[in-house]
Amino acid sequence: MDTKRWAREWLMDPNTLTLYRVGAAPALVILLLWPNKVFLWAAAIVFSLAAITDGLDGYYARRLGRVSNLGKFLDPLADKLLVASALIMLTSLGFIPGWVVCVIVGREIAVTGLRGIAAEKGVVIAAETLGKWKTGFQIAAIIPLLIHHPYLGLNFHAMGMIFLIFAVVMTIWSGVSYFANFFALIR
Repeated sequence: MDTKRWAREWLMDPNTLTLYRVGAAPALVILLLWPNKVFLWAAAIVFSLAAITDGLDGYYARRLGRVSNLGKFLDPLADKLLVASALIMLTSLGFIPGWVVCVIVGREIAVTGLRGIAAEKGVVIAAETLGKWKTGFQIAAIIPLLIHHPYLGLNFHAMGMIFLIFAVVMTIWSGVSYFANFFALIR
């Protein structure tokens, strides 16, 4: 197999893309230990590339018929790890309030627990459209919050905070929806 073909196959492997997100989380944390403009931009780029892999891994898994139990387990774990790492570091830098992280991470833990309980009862709670919107708003908030400083007349921090408000609303809304669906399904 030639090198180009091997690289293309490797980059189109859903589990490889998911593992990139897992590896991006500690890289993001390390970059944010030195929050100067260069490292903040680097963190935003690492996070953005990782966010892109979130869509690509699912697309390739379905298109190439590579849906696996490992992927089903790792994909949501990688998403939560990446988002939680970014939000916790943004809080430690004083860029966002801590209660926001508590709401978002608390919802993730609660829904994960709920899915575990449902699985024990033989019930699958699929991802909802609200959950996808929640993730989209979280990503849209985190990228400009990581950039933080104004550039080209744009206040990236303010833009990120606006998206973060929507992310918190969608986080609560989708969490309530998951719990409502869970109780409807187990009756």
